[in-house]
Amino acid sequence: MTEDSNGNVPSRNRRRFPQISSRAYEHPADRSALVALRKLSGFDTAFKALSGLLPERSLRLMFLSDSVRVSEDQFAHLHVMLRDACDILDLEKVPPMYVNQDPKPNAMCIGMDEPIIVVTTGLVELLDEEEMRAVIGHEVGHALSGHAVYRTILLFLTSIALKVAWIPLGNVAIMALVTALREWFRKSELSADRAGLVVGQDLQASMRGLMKMAGGNHLHEMNVEAFLKQAEEYEAGGDLRDSVLKIMNVLPRSHPFTTVRAAELKKWAESRDFQRLMDGHYPRRDEDKDTSVSDSFKESANHYADSVRNSKDPLMGLVRDIAGGAGDLGGKLRDRFSGAANGGKGGSTPPADDSGPAASS
Repeated sequence: MTEDSNGNVPSRNRRRFPQISSRAYEHPADRSALVALRKLSGFDTAFKALSGLLPERSLRLMFLSDSVRVSEDQFAHLHVMLRDACDILDLEKVPPMYVNQDPKPNAMCIGMDEPIIVVTTGLVELLDEEEMRAVIGHEVGHALSGHAVYRTILLFLTSIALKVAWIPLGNVAIMALVTALREWFRKSELSADRAGLVVGQDLQASMRGLMKMAGGNHLHEMNVEAFLKQAEEYEAGGDLRDSVLKIMNVLPRSHPFTTVRAAELKKWAESRDFQRLMDGHYPRRDEDKDTSVSDSFKESANHYADSVRNSKDPLMGLVRDIAGGAGDLGGKLRDRFSGAANGGKGGSTPPADDSGPAASS
């Protein structure tokens, strides 16, 4: 059981998951985006170079000197939640957590060697205890998944990009890395949302927290079901122009849109995978070394295929139509050539019946 520096352990009675691997809650898109990021030309070289340049010690000193460190003596209720989250996810070392004065609700997990968690006063004032518990679980999930390293690099590169924007072509390579990192980080947020649910074990609290992030502290004016319907409308509404605008709107963001996060989390909470995890059937860390990379890639590919197949977005519908048309054309060509090979003449093959099941599949 995880202990803090004073030997204390959480007292809350929630399910614990000894030796849980981050694979238990990682979103397939998170894994595939990280694989794609690592395959980006020049990423390994840039990563190694940046690892030595990042001002991690400076970041730690900044928060130590100008924020409030969570402990038994300061923000004690957050301290209990942090230890509780680390205990549930079996994180061996409790990361330092700071409260930073900022009216904008936000939280992050950063650090190259060891992660630190930062939450803003705006977030602390906005959320109730169970909602905050899910957020802290979210950040501890980032720490367990090793996301803090890439998040730190993203912050650093974003800052550098602003400083060198005036240099001709000097910003191109940096922005390519920033864009790739943002694409991955948006997906990693879906994984961390799941970790928050595993820690909080209260779907309604997770939903409330996301709604507050979108609409402020006005729960009496909001409704979970209506909020989730916004996600459906966002996905299905509009035409191809709207699909392109959605892509353009999300590119500069580090987080997915809040309604989308809520819908994704609810879908996972209702899945068999989540139920099995809560029943104690989940991958362990000692099994990580035996994990097949190809199997993980197949899982990610299957996720994307399902997303395209089930999406109501007009652009995804066009992709399905093109793919379906190509498949139908391929089948007709195959039939034609098979007939020509068997009968000696292409004309002897009867025309395909477009009304049959093959045409409609």
